[in-house]
Amino acid sequence: MTDQLSRRQIREYQLYSRTSGKHVQVNGKRITATAEDGNKFAKLIVETDTFGSRPNGKSKDCIFTEIVLENNYTAFQNARHEGWYMAFTRKGRPRKATKSRQNQREAHFIKRLYRGQLPFPNNAERQKQFEFVGSSSPTRRTKRTRTPRPRT
Repeated sequence: MTDQLSRRQIREYQLYSRTSGKHVQVNGKRITATAEDGNKFAKLIVETDTFGSRPNGKSKDCIFTEIVLENNYTAFQNARHEGWYMAFTRKGRPRKATKSRQNQREAHFIKRLYRGQLPFPNNAERQKQFEFVGSSSPTRRTKRTRTPRPRT
């Protein structure tokens, strides 16, 4: 049974690894946490599914449940194997999911916007320059706080 109210969303961001201090990158079949900020392989396209939907033609090994932790980090749990978390070592190498737990630093990530991208949900077309809206006549307060002009 799928949730008819929720919509599938596609987002682009980087995952910052707490242990390696770098971003997660996917380069072909190799996945490491050694990318610098703005690396083209560190740009992850994440597709969120609706509640209760079933993946069509996708392996459950590549589907993760996002868990926001108390310390504001994010952990990614494997959808097929409960208790298996995506994790990386200090050198940025993938850690075995069977040996990773939610409370370990190796499984903690921060979602960061891809460099040069505007924050969600703002778009470049919707952004406006800040405009001052002022009144033509001064108010009482501005009369009191203004310094008097010298008369000529």
